[in-house]
Amino acid sequence: MVVGEPIITPDGITIIPLTRASFGFGGGGSDWPARDKTGVGGGGGAGVRVEPVGFLIIKDGNIRMLNVTPPANTTLDRAIEILPSMVDRVDEFIDKRKAEKE
Repeated sequence: MVVGEPIITPDGITIIPLTRASFGFGGGGSDWPARDKTGVGGGGGAGVRVEPVGFLIIKDGNIRMLNVTPPANTTLDRAIEILPSMVDRVDEFIDKRKAEKE
């Protein structure tokens, strides 16, 4: 995951772009006899994939994820996706409990 530079709007909203980057590398080589010489061959390659994921939007201390990709299709992806909202809820619960005790 690549986290971009935060963008702060005039009304105080912070937007942080999120991107997924994948890299792949491969290579190989061979030598084989050829009449009076030895033949040699080789090759290599690389690839990069950059895919926008979404934006973290921070407003008044609340964090929200705005996805630009299809919904998560695995349990782990879904858990990562809802993590910011869960942190907000736990924060609210703790604040509420503190206020009740006071």
